[in-house]
Amino acid sequence: MPEQDVCQVTCVDQPKVDRVKSELSQQNTLEVAKVFKALADETRIKIAYSLYIEEELCVCDVGNIVGATTAAVSHHLRLLNKQGIAKYRKEGKLVYYSLIDDHVKQLIKLAFEHQKEVTAHG
Repeated sequence: MPEQDVCQVTCVDQPKVDRVKSELSQQNTLEVAKVFKALADETRIKIAYSLYIEEELCVCDVGNIVGATTAAVSHHLRLLNKQGIAKYRKEGKLVYYSLIDDHVKQLIKLAFEHQKEVTAHG
């Protein structure tokens, strides 16, 4: 018996397929995927959510929040910075991180709101 969630035909609306393929060809999907990959780690999403809640946090405070060493948190924050998710500023011996812009803040906010809805309806 065929799967219920698989189409039995090869294409229904070729103009839609062509439009979306054209749009996708103009986007840098690899870089977008890297953002989601960076956030797919539980510690990094905790870090990102912490930065969403508090706007800016010192590396040592982030470590206390997520229950990780400063070295581990620094590694995760550097990755978030490299992927364009977080930025930092140095103040003497302290390094403060924040989310890079409102797009990233909205992404984090929406992901957590979505999860609350899924949990409430599940």
